[in-house]
Amino acid sequence: MNLVRDLLTLSVGLAFATRLHAADLIAPELQIEQAVDHYVQSHLTERQVHPAPPADDGALVRRTVLDLQGRIPTIAEAKKYIESTEPDKRLKLVDGLLASPDFAYQFRNQLDDLLMSGQKGNHNEWREYLLKAVRQNRTWDQMFRDMLIGNEDDPETKAATTFVRVRAKELDELTNETSTIFFGVNVSCAKCHDHPLVDDWKQDHYYGLASFFQRTYVTKKNLVAEKFAGEVKFKTTKGEDKVARLMFLTGTIVDEPVVEVSADERKQRDEEVKKQMQDDKAGPITKPPFSPRAKLVEIALQSGNDQLFAKAIVNRVWAMFLGRGLVHPLDQMHSANSASHPELLDWLARDLISHKYDLQRLVRGIVLSQAYARSSEWSGSTASPSADLFAVALIRPLTPRQYSMSLRMASAAPETYKPESTGDEWQKRRDELERNCEGFAHQFEQPGENFQVGVDEALLFSNSSQVADDYLRDSSDRLIGAIRPETDKSKQITAAYWAILTRPPSGEELAACEQFLDKRAEPVAGLRQMVWALLTSPELRFNH
Repeated sequence: MNLVRDLLTLSVGLAFATRLHAADLIAPELQIEQAVDHYVQSHLTERQVHPAPPADDGALVRRTVLDLQGRIPTIAEAKKYIESTEPDKRLKLVDGLLASPDFAYQFRNQLDDLLMSGQKGNHNEWREYLLKAVRQNRTWDQMFRDMLIGNEDDPETKAATTFVRVRAKELDELTNETSTIFFGVNVSCAKCHDHPLVDDWKQDHYYGLASFFQRTYVTKKNLVAEKFAGEVKFKTTKGEDKVARLMFLTGTIVDEPVVEVSADERKQRDEEVKKQMQDDKAGPITKPPFSPRAKLVEIALQSGNDQLFAKAIVNRVWAMFLGRGLVHPLDQMHSANSASHPELLDWLARDLISHKYDLQRLVRGIVLSQAYARSSEWSGSTASPSADLFAVALIRPLTPRQYSMSLRMASAAPETYKPESTGDEWQKRRDELERNCEGFAHQFEQPGENFQVGVDEALLFSNSSQVADDYLRDSSDRLIGAIRPETDKSKQITAAYWAILTRPPSGEELAACEQFLDKRAEPVAGLRQMVWALLTSPELRFNH
């Protein structure tokens, strides 16, 4: 039976209001990858664009392992996939990577980049919360609850409230980053006036959302708490003084329960909050009977309002693996910036909600699609098609953690790392890798749109003692030490290419490298220079 669902009921003037008819979408029973390829191909056919062919096995296994493990594949992993003749080898690859310990670390890192980008400080407990949540495949709506209203008496969900804690001193920051991350809406431009370019967002929306956080504060014990009362006042562009109502971005208004409080009781509550903020020996926090943050979570997940929440995370996960969002930029989900594939976004949001916000299931479907597996090389007779068609794979810079870990693995002796190890052996080794790569990762820029390798990074590789000592050391546990005893230069070169670039050298590359090594009076110095060139090459720096 086809059902019609009202997905967004917005206030007057919110032009982003839409009604989605389930009958307009393809069957919900389809696999995610089938829906992705149906809608992407439909747009390509409509525009008479022939997509790039599938990536070759070497490029695809490298791309997939980087995306699902946060590191380049080992030589053994890459060759196993490339040499396999099994018809379902890609399905087995993806499912195996999702079940491995590495996926939890990588997806934790991706979520950390999404949720805590730009926030300085030591967030180890927060990262441990994310790691455990991914291992448990905790649903996105539950993580949202944990982050906004976690129980401060529970160590696990207390760690989750770090999202609020690090932003609580700045109401604007907490308001806008909650809006952009969880709802795909950058509403900051509606603070001083109605949005100048987008009819959807009015001052009432900005201050209505801010009202859910106005009472939030952090105690001297570093606990997230809420005051019993508090309101947001603002001045309209017409000079009118207004008190904001608790209003979600869709226009849904919350009427706070009226509680009669005497002047003495109000004074006592204010004094308690003051003491909580100034005295680390203050007693237990008295929780108010009404929590605006808890109400925000409830409203955001209600049927009808939940489309903003679902579409925002679908769009961000899509961008993680395809290089750009279905709505782009990612924080500009509004009527003046429609999705490149609106039906696909609707279908994926519906699927995510119906499967209880299972992000791992969403990741699996996207990575198994033909759209994900296309070559990044465009060989057509025309100019490369627009990026929003997803006709050719977008080249993506590695994140700082991906790059740091890949550098360490690429420069190690080929037998050093064995992700196929059974039991807890590899998980312990991966945990060690994460910690060892932490410091070097912080020296790289978090890539944004139109990323280019900067001067600082180039100088780092030219002058850093860590590069020389860790990556170019002539010892048995390093790549140079492993290939140095080989007397055949072609085998040395081939081993270096496989270890670093997950492929053999071309004939031209092999000849050039042999010529280079032949001219070096010191063989080890020549190997160091060759390996350094491969480690700093764009081919390792980017996922392609």
